[in-house]
Amino acid sequence: MTGPCREPADLSALSHCAEELADAFVSLASDIALVIDESGVITRVAQSGAHPIAAAARWVGRPWVDTVTGDTRRKVERLLADAGGSGLAQRREVNHDAGSGGGIPFAYTALRLGKNGPVLAVGRDLRAVGAIQQRFVDTQQELERAYWQARQADVRHSRLVQVATDAVLVVDADTLHVADADAAAGTLLSAGAMLQGRPAVAPFEEAARAALHDLLVNTRASGRPAEIHARLAGDSHAMVVSAAPFRGAHGMRLLLRVRPLGSGRDGAADTDTPRVQAWRAERLREAVVVTDSSGRVLAANAPFLMAVQAPREADVRGRPLGDWLGRDDTDIPTLIGRVQDHGIAQHWRASLHRGGTALEVDVTATLLTDGEQACCGITIRPRDGGAALPATEAAGGADFGAAMAALAAGVGSVPLARLLQEAQQLVQQQLAQAALQRCAGSEAAAAALLGVGESQLALWRAGARGTGPAD
Repeated sequence: MTGPCREPADLSALSHCAEELADAFVSLASDIALVIDESGVITRVAQSGAHPIAAAARWVGRPWVDTVTGDTRRKVERLLADAGGSGLAQRREVNHDAGSGGGIPFAYTALRLGKNGPVLAVGRDLRAVGAIQQRFVDTQQELERAYWQARQADVRHSRLVQVATDAVLVVDADTLHVADADAAAGTLLSAGAMLQGRPAVAPFEEAARAALHDLLVNTRASGRPAEIHARLAGDSHAMVVSAAPFRGAHGMRLLLRVRPLGSGRDGAADTDTPRVQAWRAERLREAVVVTDSSGRVLAANAPFLMAVQAPREADVRGRPLGDWLGRDDTDIPTLIGRVQDHGIAQHWRASLHRGGTALEVDVTATLLTDGEQACCGITIRPRDGGAALPATEAAGGADFGAAMAALAAGVGSVPLARLLQEAQQLVQQQLAQAALQRCAGSEAAAAALLGVGESQLALWRAGARGTGPAD
């Protein structure tokens, strides 16, 4: 049970010194104080000397509600009504009209000095608080932008690695047999052309085939991508096998991608078998680009940037791939259309334009269906079967310097780990070529000079990542 409500204290005795009280409040604990008569008109304005409002002197003789912005007039009316009713009004935030469409924020409380006395409104300037809040919001937005930029860069890098290192099989969703496969799948799975028409689980060890069959069936039924780990037949190295559905020209298909478990995206240490090392040596230095469904560049690796003479990834991102690749405007749309219908397009002949010259290249394109959008991953290599595009070779000092300069230009747009890896590959390739020149082309002598085995020297020459002086 509660007691009777207390009557507000009678402050009538202070009504005659309202102006002196206003001055006292601003000198002790507030930034502004207004004396308002029973009609709501301001009769006195007192301000502290910290950040006074220049226009406040003109408020005298005006209704208080006319000095604030339209969206806070209601708050002033409530302040006056509460002070008139109970003698004391709770804190409310209002914006004084700054004259240029903006407002100056203040937090006011109000009390009436006696039943028929004036109202004393005491306010705190919130501009400093607002500035701190705005700085906090700006900082938070900047952090969010940096986070999303980093995340987008990570997604682009992941897509590039996926295109550059994954073996791809297109599987008929009804029979679960291989309808098509890229050259990397033939090399990695040691099956070559024998993959087509065979069960998709055939290249894997017997113990893994039931789980792989379930992966394909579940992906077909759910329409969602999934992945498992499995081992290849006759190889103890674990693979990551991911399946994703897509609808092509011949009905439902499953896109099966295979990569070594230690290939960088899985966080595992590199424990590659010789077969995987050879497969990587062939593919790591290919020019790779990822486009959206309209053919605009989403991501590109350093070899592609060097091949088209672009200093940074940002210089090509968002531009049509047809600016550099293809004989006419129809080439890239036709290529992407084929990929969307069949999941893969191989041995596509095109011209790569770099400066005023054109290089005849061989293009392989695959569908990427497990990201946020359907993308097209494209690898480009010279038609003569060379291991690298001319712009990425480091045989001469000038080419090596240009390659390193292009890597340095990628700082900020290419993940640091990727830059360091490619710099290591360039240095190792340069050392291998220098040693071979000094040893008159003798691989055994060049390997001994560098303190590595001949197989390690071969990896260095091909531009694959070496592990150090020991073989």
